[in-house]
Amino acid sequence: MQTAQDKSPWLWVPSLYFGQAIPYVVVMTLSVLMYKDRGVGNDDIAFYTSWLYLPWVVKPLWSPLVDMVRTKRWWIVTLQLAIGAALAAVGFTMHLPAYFQISLAVLWVMAFFSATHDIAADGFYMLGLKQYQQAAFVGVRSTFYRLATIVGGGAMAMMAGHLTTSTGDVGFAWSVVFFVLAALFVALFAYHSVVLGRPAEDKTVLGGENKLAEFFATFATFFGKRDIWLILGFILTFRLGESQLLKLAIPFMKDPVIKGGLGMTTEQVGLAYSTIGIIALTLGGLLGGFLISRLGLKRCLWLMVFAVHLPDVVFVYLATALPQNFVLIASSIALEQFGYGFGFTAMMLYMIMISDGEHKTAHYAICTGLMALGMMVPGMFSGKIQEYLGYQHFFIYVCVMTIPAFIMAALVKIDPEFGKKTDK
Repeated sequence: MQTAQDKSPWLWVPSLYFGQAIPYVVVMTLSVLMYKDRGVGNDDIAFYTSWLYLPWVVKPLWSPLVDMVRTKRWWIVTLQLAIGAALAAVGFTMHLPAYFQISLAVLWVMAFFSATHDIAADGFYMLGLKQYQQAAFVGVRSTFYRLATIVGGGAMAMMAGHLTTSTGDVGFAWSVVFFVLAALFVALFAYHSVVLGRPAEDKTVLGGENKLAEFFATFATFFGKRDIWLILGFILTFRLGESQLLKLAIPFMKDPVIKGGLGMTTEQVGLAYSTIGIIALTLGGLLGGFLISRLGLKRCLWLMVFAVHLPDVVFVYLATALPQNFVLIASSIALEQFGYGFGFTAMMLYMIMISDGEHKTAHYAICTGLMALGMMVPGMFSGKIQEYLGYQHFFIYVCVMTIPAFIMAALVKIDPEFGKKTDK
């Protein structure tokens, strides 16, 4: 029987992380565009869609169960089928009288499935690849994760915009989008049922009476790590600015110029994310993973922190100049996408480094849950802040909110050799 390492990582790493990203994109990006199309206000959009982040925040509470019950492989394929069913259910809510409340509830259930799927997928990644492969493929996984962001927030948005224009029915347009996404997950379920290997370490943790003790030991060993306060500070602040920018980027592009926005159509928003942006993102993610595998995480950290945060200035420019040239807008977004794709590989590998050890799957889930908390809470109030400041001053405020990440980057401790490919 082939193990994950017997099979080329190219067979499953791209598709696994493409699939991991789609539900996240749906609840955090596509839902924003959908509710904006249906006339929901910025404050309500930011507040309620931020609550959809809660399953990712609290997933560490059940992450040890993924270690103790069944295999990571079983969780992955089972939850992909469940996510497909949830996506189809969202599609059926579009014409219901209380569609807003019901669709939010279904999206929350899907987010729960997705958060659990993330635990299993990240665990499978660490079990199925050697350490140097993890570093080398971190750029690949981030690229395909972000590629799914472009497909979910771009190509699907273009489809919704085109169908809305041709049919005049916004609800029908978004129903079709969710049915297409549901079919995609059924296909991923079928593909991964065949292609995923079976790493020797991917097994159910036995021990009946010891499971509860194992559960609490998982958290005790994580929060007992050396320099835990630096670890928490870095993870919680790394995306402080981005957490607020992401909630208002699409409303900014959609709102008319008279309200300080760019006045773009749904199709234009999708096109900006799915053409020039996808090329820049791919180059950025692959370059980030390649550079870390050659130089190590420590030597790349500062460059990558700057790459993630400095492109936020692009939105200050867009909100000030309010350009109407589509190529200029798309190029500006591409710059931000390249910086994100390149720089975020540092955070992904940092969390892998922190998680290494006996409870690596659960510890990685704790890391991502903390990062989600750092995204959810600021995002909840970003809509109200934007409505008070206006878009231009809001994006300046976002740039100021990146300062804590630079401070923490100066304090964290990283093994100079971690992530560097060796001859072993």
